[in-house]
Amino acid sequence: MSSLLDRIAVDPDVCHGQPCVKGTRIMVWLVLDYLANGDSVEDILAAYPALTRDDIRACLAYAAETARERVVSIDVHHGMSQDDPTPK
Repeated sequence: MSSLLDRIAVDPDVCHGQPCVKGTRIMVWLVLDYLANGDSVEDILAAYPALTRDDIRACLAYAAETARERVVSIDVHHGMSQDDPTPK
């Protein structure tokens, strides 16, 4: 995974220090948003020809690494199933 992470750069002078795909101004969060919204890798590659499949994998690897290091608060609803949002 470390070789994938080498594809991500953080430079205070580029995109306000947001993590980007190295050599571009394409921010990691932008790629992740596209994937989270259901866009395919092919869609992203068509929209951003400077990216490669490995760049997209690097964005996912970066997200996985940051998720290990940080907890994001989300609402937890005990007694609720995904299929039935009615509390039990």
